[in-house]
Amino acid sequence: MPRFSVIVPAYEVQAYLHECLESVLSQSFEDWELIAVDDCSPDGCGAVIDEFAARDRRVVAVHLPVNTGLGPARNAGLERATGDYVLFLDGDDTFVPGALQAVADRLKETGSPDLLVYDYARVYWSGEAVRHEFRTHLTEDGPAPFPLTERPGLLKVLMVVWNKAYKREFLEREGFTFPPGFYEDTPWTYPALMAAGSIATLDRVCVHYRQRRTGSILRTTSPRHFDLFEQYERVFAFIDARPELARWRPVLFRRMADHFTSVFSAPGRLPRGTRADFFRRARRHYRRFRTRGATPKFTTRLRHALVRLGCHRAYRAIMTARVLRKRAGRYASVAARAARGALLQAHYRVQLCLPVREDRAVFAAYWHRGYACAPAAVEERVRELAPQVRTAWVCGPEHAHTVPAGTLRLRPGTAAYWTALARSKYLVNNVNFDHRLVKRRGQLLIQTQHGTPLKHMGLDLQYRPAAARDTDFARLLRGIDQWDVLLSANRHSSLVWERVYPAAYRVLEFGSPRNDVFQRATAADVALLRESLGVPEGHTAILYAPTHRDYAHPQPVLLDLERLLRELGPRFVVLARPHPTHGTPFAPAGDSRIIDVSRHPSVEALCLASDALLTDYSSLMFDYVNLDRPVVVHIEDREAYEAARGTYFDLRAFPPGAVARSEDELVDIFVTGHWRGSRSAELRAAFRARFCPYDDGYAAERVVRHLFLGEDEAALPPVVPPEDRRPAPCPGGSAVLFPAPR
Repeated sequence: MPRFSVIVPAYEVQAYLHECLESVLSQSFEDWELIAVDDCSPDGCGAVIDEFAARDRRVVAVHLPVNTGLGPARNAGLERATGDYVLFLDGDDTFVPGALQAVADRLKETGSPDLLVYDYARVYWSGEAVRHEFRTHLTEDGPAPFPLTERPGLLKVLMVVWNKAYKREFLEREGFTFPPGFYEDTPWTYPALMAAGSIATLDRVCVHYRQRRTGSILRTTSPRHFDLFEQYERVFAFIDARPELARWRPVLFRRMADHFTSVFSAPGRLPRGTRADFFRRARRHYRRFRTRGATPKFTTRLRHALVRLGCHRAYRAIMTARVLRKRAGRYASVAARAARGALLQAHYRVQLCLPVREDRAVFAAYWHRGYACAPAAVEERVRELAPQVRTAWVCGPEHAHTVPAGTLRLRPGTAAYWTALARSKYLVNNVNFDHRLVKRRGQLLIQTQHGTPLKHMGLDLQYRPAAARDTDFARLLRGIDQWDVLLSANRHSSLVWERVYPAAYRVLEFGSPRNDVFQRATAADVALLRESLGVPEGHTAILYAPTHRDYAHPQPVLLDLERLLRELGPRFVVLARPHPTHGTPFAPAGDSRIIDVSRHPSVEALCLASDALLTDYSSLMFDYVNLDRPVVVHIEDREAYEAARGTYFDLRAFPPGAVARSEDELVDIFVTGHWRGSRSAELRAAFRARFCPYDDGYAAERVVRHLFLGEDEAALPPVVPPEDRRPAPCPGGSAVLFPAPR
């Protein structure tokens, strides 16, 4: 008997069904049966199902002789289910990788409850994935399993059947089946939640809910939307048959009224000329099932009152007025922003007429994302070595907490921001400032960059449209022309920067200021960082930091971190750090060994806290080798990446450590211990010698003494020879936990 029975009904979803079924077959958890039901679909769904059934004996093909609808099709699958738990998946949706393993683990942790509720994300045609707004109700904090009375907020989660795992014994005991018609999930999910003796939650996205532009029930104009009334009659009949469930009537009554107004207001659902009839039916049901309970907010009470009175014209008038008010508000907001922008630019022009302040410096990094990278390292040394210079940092309010107390915080686009740009002598950034910046005589613009270039940059992207996208190269060159100084970590960087960012600036090969911390941090600093991140004592922490893929949107999942950790054993954790452009973390919620560090303000701190780096084409590898800790490169998509972005040298020919060309190779590198073997150390040393000649912990000091204090280059601190450098010690647990090479 399998652990899971996954039931997939299919009707006119041939374009999506293959991806749906493949998402089940490709799961790392393999103890399941897949019951695919062809609801007499007129397209190729039946053939797709038969293809998968021939491929895998765990796939059961069911062909219905006539079209019955989604509910009866699921019932046909239920009749054939033999698994301990039943899961549903619509034919145009997909399981995310690792979903079934996460469900299985959570069921085991919570003692096999009657019902497990897990999260989902809406996936739009653009590739954007958005988690639902009530996901806080899926928190795993607190005791589990639990009855619904302890977590009534679960009734606010979207009432669908496919975000839950049901114990089959529970379904058979309660005699649950799906009714015919639209909204068949409603009389199934509410009763299931109320009847379940034990419930657990999984705070992890397990299903991608496809938001189709056409073809879905929610976008179909049909009189069958009137089925909603019968479905709620079934819900209240279930409650009436069980007096112990009477406590839920007020909640479900409000949910019913909200559902009616939602369908009534949704454009394109109700056929023309049927809205008045729908509202009259809604009024009858409102009066029939009305139950007094908790008072909702005013706007909700108003909508419910209009339903109770049957005032559909008044309801539509109020809804129209709300839409018009929002539209007018948007226009007013646009006009206000334009006026404010014009005033700020006028203010900026006035400030440009005032003298430059010799004792002011403005710093920024990564398009105002926070206190980070080389500008932060330089700013810190300015406060230490040149206290007469007052420093300011530009960042959004959400990143203000990352800025040290002694540094002025500037919010982009404010009057103070434009004043600082106009009158500060020193302007330091690792990207370009606002394109409206007017570089003045007497100002010094210092460009630090943000790493050694491996992937193509600057003008080299002119012939790589996937990477360049909408880059305005003329504007880029205008920004470059404002640079006075460009900091470089090594000769390779200097040669690349001068060619791809051609201008009259001066290149200073002083090393990378952001890497100074690697030579200055102590064992106590490392231990404190690991504790703050939640790395268990005695565990080996692998920092996983892939770079952005220009050829794919959304960003592809290139590595199964859960599989890697299963192979490595219980004494390993992964610090998961997606590229900032990913938008969402890829650390599954609920897996304590995959620590989401996507929002951590300092990647340098993450490097210090880790025992090894796992990356691909990220420039972080050039920094990490300064720590003399293992680096593993995973380049499974090398051909696609090279075609879309391109690199300045073949990473396979000159890597910083072991190179994996597939996930299987990567697992083998870690399991056998070659990731930290002698060959890996040799590669790392050669890489460090070529790319880190000046990273001795004094790069920022050299910058400050030369550019802020005016000292000659000959008087600057000499570069510490590589053999005399002492990077931050590797965490103590790693020495005993690294498996020895075979």
